[in-house]
Amino acid sequence: MKISFCCTGTEPTPWLAGLRAALPQAQVELWQPGAAPADYAVVWAPPQQFFDQQPLLKGVFAIGAGVDALLRLRLPPQATVVRLDDAGMAVQMAEYVCHAVIRHFRELDVYAADISHGQWTFHKPRHRADFPVGVMGLGVLGQRVAQALTQFEFPVNGWSRSPKVMPGVRGFNGRAQLDAFLASSRILVNLLPLTFDTQGILNRDTLSRLQPSGYVINVARGAHLVDDDLLALLDSGHLAGATLDVFRTEPLPLKHPFWQHPKITITPHTSARTLRETSIAQIAGKLEALERGETVVGRVDLERGY
Repeated sequence: MKISFCCTGTEPTPWLAGLRAALPQAQVELWQPGAAPADYAVVWAPPQQFFDQQPLLKGVFAIGAGVDALLRLRLPPQATVVRLDDAGMAVQMAEYVCHAVIRHFRELDVYAADISHGQWTFHKPRHRADFPVGVMGLGVLGQRVAQALTQFEFPVNGWSRSPKVMPGVRGFNGRAQLDAFLASSRILVNLLPLTFDTQGILNRDTLSRLQPSGYVINVARGAHLVDDDLLALLDSGHLAGATLDVFRTEPLPLKHPFWQHPKITITPHTSARTLRETSIAQIAGKLEALERGETVVGRVDLERGY
């Protein structure tokens, strides 16, 4: 069995060593143009040339939770595409989102600004009941985030394509219930997969439906957000602020208005990073399951895009 590793922007040496240790029966090689056909591939942002030269792949494993960039390429029709369903990312995402929610709710950014100016101030405590949090996307990461938020006793709403039942989370599903979900939320967390249907879903219309002084947290993909619409709603006062970890262009261009906007907090796509050892163990287990003809978790529906 031959495995080809093609992960753009990733140091290959530790990945190759880890995959060889986890799959000693396999031949694991770093892909080079013109390489012999492989049975399986481990990829991140591969060029189209890779798939053009690998027509016999039985499976493609992406070292991340999102596969939107991968699905824009022409893939071998017989290949099963598999994404990581957690690999240590879910707890990181829960940490990040809970921090952003609590920082806004407790006005810790306001206190930090006051302290930086030598001001010892006090702000009246706010009530959690007045800050319902809506989580868009209830996959593995979204469910972990929603569950974590309930532990802080925030009212939590969840919206997904199909119905999901979670303790302590008020469920909404489908386009028919999107407006009601937004109207029930003051803080909006986006964890949707990026598909044709979800591009630009965070726009003037949807964000205007949030409760007044709403807050937006985008940790999914930059293309979900219409940048100018967010800026307009912040400047009008309908939105109180935003925390953004993903952007249409990364790194974020230095002249982009997000850098200097007083109501926006940005981070460099660091909300949940792939953990190599955990990912390798998961890939090895799923690859061996596919070899045995078993169904694996994380198999991508190419029609849905996730």
